[in-house]
Amino acid sequence: MHPTESNFSLRFFPYSNSAILIEWPEEISEAILQDIRAFKCEIDEQQPCESVMAYRSLLLIYKKKIDFKETVKTLKKIYQSREFLNIKPKQWKIPVLYNNKVGWDLEAFCTQKKLSPTDLIRLHTSAVYRVFAIGFLPGFMYLGGLDQKLWTPRHSKPRAKVPKGSVGIGGQQTGVYPQESPGGWHLIGNAPVQLFDAHRKKPCPISVGDTVRFSSISEEEHELINIQVKSGIFQMKNLLEHA
Repeated sequence: MHPTESNFSLRFFPYSNSAILIEWPEEISEAILQDIRAFKCEIDEQQPCESVMAYRSLLLIYKKKIDFKETVKTLKKIYQSREFLNIKPKQWKIPVLYNNKVGWDLEAFCTQKKLSPTDLIRLHTSAVYRVFAIGFLPGFMYLGGLDQKLWTPRHSKPRAKVPKGSVGIGGQQTGVYPQESPGGWHLIGNAPVQLFDAHRKKPCPISVGDTVRFSSISEEEHELINIQVKSGIFQMKNLLEHA
């Protein structure tokens, strides 16, 4: 580890009488993500607070009321002294069944984009995605790195119910719905894995900064994994390609 070579212009906002929101420039980039991770690492070591990362922000939640100005002054000093993180992210490979039965929008999406289902699957599975944020639902990953040919606006009218495991595309991102919920993304397939489980030691084993790849599976493979998940014998570590 060594000191960082450049600083971003940060903005600090009082989020409550015991929380501070820190914002980076309004862009989504690997450089900003790594800078947030480095800053978070330093804060975790020096400040008694909970920290929550997102695309270009870091929320700090303290256990008691804070003096905003004094705390910001301390945080700025920490930021100036932060170091690069020499941490290799984990890479995960998530199995997906791509078809019209589970990917309700697959056919319409292909028609809109003038792609064959084979081309769509090839483009979606060939990318390595970065986990830029986890939120909306516990375990819902916002994945950056989607091929530009697949970028498309979300549905103007979200569905009231999107099935658990649905793989969707929304804007410039892709992701997996970890549980049944409302949603406005275009559904192209289904991942039969349990991305979030409150009973696990680490409910969501995939972290911000990790990378994800998707692999196409058959209906038989999808059903087998579903059975393994329901019976409790499937383990997320089986999806880990490297750490």
